Amino acid sequence: MRPASSLRAWLPLLTLCAAMLVAAPARAGTEASSAPLASQEARKWLVRIHAAAHERNYQGTLVFSAEGTLSSARVAHFGNGTQSYERIELLDGRMQQVYRHNDRVFTLWPHSRVAVVEERDPSQASLRRVIDPRAEEHYEVRDQGIDHVAGREAQVLLMSPRDEHRFARRLWIDRRTGLMLRSDVLGPKHQVLESSAFSQVEIGVKSQPQTVLLPMKQLDGYRQVRPAQQATRLESEGWNLESPVAGFYLSSCTKRTLDSADGVAAPAPVMQAVYSDGLTQVSVFVEPQDRQRHKQPLRIHMGATHTLMQAHGDAWVTIMGDVPAGTLQQFFQALERRK
Repeated sequence: MRPASSLRAWLPLLTLCAAMLVAAPARAGTEASSAPLASQEARKWLVRIHAAAHERNYQGTLVFSAEGTLSSARVAHFGNGTQSYERIELLDGRMQQVYRHNDRVFTLWPHSRVAVVEERDPSQASLRRVIDPRAEEHYEVRDQGIDHVAGREAQVLLMSPRDEHRFARRLWIDRRTGLMLRSDVLGPKHQVLESSAFSQVEIGVKSQPQTVLLPMKQLDGYRQVRPAQQATRLESEGWNLESPVAGFYLSSCTKRTLDSADGVAAPAPVMQAVYSDGLTQVSVFVEPQDRQRHKQPLRIHMGATHTLMQAHGDAWVTIMGDVPAGTLQQFFQALERRK
């Protein structure tokens, strides 16, 4: 099995995100052509974006591109009081489907008839990344004027990083509702590394929870894989991140295990620590080293997503995120084994 294959088994959503990376044309204009917003105004926008992601009902088609690869998906989000429902249905390739009800997530592969059923940490359950207003501490927010996405008027904001540890992002925000309509990740020269944008979207639709709940119940003929997940701490697992990369805070730390199947011994547990700066995330996976699978260090990237895989003593560490490769290296160097 290749080194990355265990990640696909443990965290199908990470594979989904990697498969849906995008590269849309860059918007005219540069960082220098727009003035940064005052801190209070910037935070006001980020609070509005954060609220819209949780409170607005919407459905539509997202188009993704990265390094010349295009894909699309039907997406939807519905809220009903304390209940939250989401779905992402890929329209290309393996036609992967992901459904979420609160912190329960089902990932289906119809062609192979496999369903991964997870109970996720509530802070990591959402299928679409949600901006935390604290991101303003690590990015300058610049007003880049008005544009249109999917026929809707959008406010364009440039999130310009205050250091070299993260990428810039350009966001198109629906002016009426605050919902994010498009997001571009920008490289050091403001080239578009990846992009996601609605080609069609309806906002304010009636909640349709059954469009999420029914596929989660109709699993006849599927082989169900149920990773067990429990909250943990780095220190409890014998690790420490002595000096986290500036601007990143620990969002969650969990340990996942799979049951054995077909007489094959279950894989060893994998620990995942998620670090966030409010806009992007870095995941640190630690598992026992298996010399049959983990043969040599590996560094890969697609679009803005970089991945580092490397032995750390008798453990195998995988670090991935939409950040520069140097940021992942700093995380690896800061990771320490506790005696």
